[in-house]
Amino acid sequence: MKKYSLLAVALLSVLFLGACATGGLTGDSYTREDARKVQEVQFGDVISVRPVVIEGNSEGVVGSLGGGIIGGIVGSTVGDGSGRALATAIGAIAGGIAGQTIQEKTTRRQGQEVSIRMESGKTISVVQEVVADKFFRAGERVRLLKLKGVTRISY
Repeated sequence: MKKYSLLAVALLSVLFLGACATGGLTGDSYTREDARKVQEVQFGDVISVRPVVIEGNSEGVVGSLGGGIIGGIVGSTVGDGSGRALATAIGAIAGGIAGQTIQEKTTRRQGQEVSIRMESGKTISVVQEVVADKFFRAGERVRLLKLKGVTRISY
């Protein structure tokens, strides 16, 4: 029974930490370092919008570590002696890989590729996360905010 309690706690921890992950790729999200900095502002008109998928983050340790812990716990319930040690190691490795995959899938975001004709006549395209299923639409007038190589689109 104790092993199942540990497994439940580990699983809930991974799910909680994964739920805390935020996209940070919207036009409304800024880092602390970006606050109170001057941004270049330009205006343009949306030409077209295309839905895209923004890949998730598989580089963090939350998914692989959490999955490895869960896999190790599950593996430790198999066999005894050296067989148990081997099952624990295999469980930890498989769990780590599974956890990393889950983390990538749960951090994927719906994005939009927005093509904009700037007032200068130049055409640009920016990919940005969709907020509350609200896509920009062709013909809309938008504002582009540029800071340190990052461009945000807003109204």
